[in-house]
Amino acid sequence: MRGLLCWLVLLFLLQPWESQLQLAGPRCHTGPLDLVFVIDSSRSVRPFEFETMRQFLVGLLRGLNVGPNATRVGVIQYSSQVQSVFPLRAFSRREDMERAIRDLVPLAQGTMTGLAIQYAMNVAFKRGRYRQKAAVIVIDGRPQDRVARWRRHRPHVFLVESFDLIQEFGLQFQSRLCVRDLCNGVDHGCEFQCVSEGLSYRCLCPEGRQLQADGKSCDRCREGHVDLVLLVDGSKSVRPQNFELVKRFVNQIVDFLDVSPEGTRVGLVQFSSRVRTEFPLGRYGTAAEVKQAVLAVEYMERGTMTGLALRHMVEHSFSEAQGARPRALNVPRVGLVFTDGRSQDDISVWAARAKEEGIAMYAVGVGKAVEAELREIASEPAELHVSYAPDFGTMTHLLQNLRSSICPEEGISAGTELRSPCECESLVEFQGRTSANPNGLLNRSLAQLTARLEHLENQLANQK
Repeated sequence: MRGLLCWLVLLFLLQPWESQLQLAGPRCHTGPLDLVFVIDSSRSVRPFEFETMRQFLVGLLRGLNVGPNATRVGVIQYSSQVQSVFPLRAFSRREDMERAIRDLVPLAQGTMTGLAIQYAMNVAFKRGRYRQKAAVIVIDGRPQDRVARWRRHRPHVFLVESFDLIQEFGLQFQSRLCVRDLCNGVDHGCEFQCVSEGLSYRCLCPEGRQLQADGKSCDRCREGHVDLVLLVDGSKSVRPQNFELVKRFVNQIVDFLDVSPEGTRVGLVQFSSRVRTEFPLGRYGTAAEVKQAVLAVEYMERGTMTGLALRHMVEHSFSEAQGARPRALNVPRVGLVFTDGRSQDDISVWAARAKEEGIAMYAVGVGKAVEAELREIASEPAELHVSYAPDFGTMTHLLQNLRSSICPEEGISAGTELRSPCECESLVEFQGRTSANPNGLLNRSLAQLTARLEHLENQLANQK
């Protein structure tokens, strides 16, 4: 039996029942598998018992995912001789297999089980070299020839005495051969995505977010809050299909934010030849509401007036009337500009004005975006505030960089007073946090740490 995945031998003490076997749960999914049923149709199998066996086969068949690239099924019956009911390559549809099984006429002679096994080995499984193989042998009595090779496969021998045990065998059959889609059959609790893996499953998070210690939830900027306004390029050069990718990218950013009235607030502005506020900072209080609103945004087309968009953001988007929190609360204000080309108006005045107003500016460029403009829009250091992707299909690799830059690392919770990092009290607090969580600093990339130190040095130099 070399080359076979396993042999499942079903010993029947057949008793009649009216119900037909139905395997519980979703269909059995496998890799490329060749499965052959070898059934006893000797004279000792009485007509009603053979009918029971037929129903059992049909029930198992309905629990399989059959097809050329999934499970291929063949059926052999035997008594004193062996007959191929249909070979592995005969049918690709379950309905055709069931019809052949229902038309099956028993041979009603001796019980040459060893001969049937030899036939399965040498003929039924002759092809399909790179596919897994399994056989289910169904007998009701003592063989009239030698079947010594069974002795090495005792864990796969089942004695079935009742319908309940038939059901149990069906479940064991699935557990041995099937890749169950557990994500559709259990309450997995995964926040983002569940992936079945054999008899288990695991949870995945969107790109740019990490799985938490519970194995189910994904990390967010839970420790801090910001007022975030996104300026999205809706010019003609973006094209409608790419604009949908931009909206998806925006929602992936929203996924790692803790959106709430007290946490992070999000506003969206679209610009082309004109500027349109799609929704202000104070309108939506949950991530789900923000994401739904993003998907509903309609593409504007036309020109690329990035300077006009920056002016609108500075003069309107971060006003308290639009939902921004008062400056006295020290809530960080963050602007993220997304563009795919050169601006048709001047950006220098309002790019500088945004930074003078204390807005932390980030620039994301795609395709033909101009690096000099991105750097002028963004805050210093540019290494932390400018991101670029060669095309819209590769934008997702920017998410992790944006997350680590936008999310407050130490957390700015409600009521926390912002102080200079050079004050003695701040240094003591920083030292305490570092001692309590030493791995937090180790996880930073060296490039980001160096850039932040340079930024601090520049601030100190300006103060002098």
